[in-house]
Amino acid sequence: MITSEQREKLRGWFAGRLPDDLFERLTEVTVDREEITVIGRIPAPRLAEDASDAERDAAVQARIQEFRERTRQDRMAVAREAEHRFDRKVSWGVECGPERALFTHVAAPVMTRLRQPERQVLDTLIAGGVARSRSEALAWCVRLVQHHTDDWLTELRESLEHVQRVRAQGPDAEAGPSTDESSTDEPKNG
Repeated sequence: MITSEQREKLRGWFAGRLPDDLFERLTEVTVDREEITVIGRIPAPRLAEDASDAERDAAVQARIQEFRERTRQDRMAVAREAEHRFDRKVSWGVECGPERALFTHVAAPVMTRLRQPERQVLDTLIAGGVARSRSEALAWCVRLVQHHTDDWLTELRESLEHVQRVRAQGPDAEAGPSTDESSTDEPKNG
């Protein structure tokens, strides 16, 4: 978990480091322990007013693909620098018209122990065709919780940031690890 200030510094770094003509605007920079995701808005294709939905969808998909190929070298140069500086992989995505597309992203394995009733929930999702594996079923459950509890998760994140600020002001604050400006998270647990 990173603080709002660290998140703002990270977003500022990308805003300052990205080429000016890469995006119309930087819309989102998100971060966790493994990954930084950078999403920017690109111009929608210009079409006739009477263009069909199929034509619009095809034009947006083509624009996204063109952007991805044309900007690969610039994005990878920024990603290499950011990965070295922040010790996380960088993933990219765009918004074009109403569409949002991620080019690459980290799928990090998460180890967990589940009791039989929890495993039965996952197995029911598999039997129902919602997922093909327990791993996929668990990811589906996490997305469902994320979708329905966004306000609760936001409040929880804010509370965690408050706890981190209080800890930083405690008597052990000076004895703890140094606060490097390039660091955006607590030390990783091996």
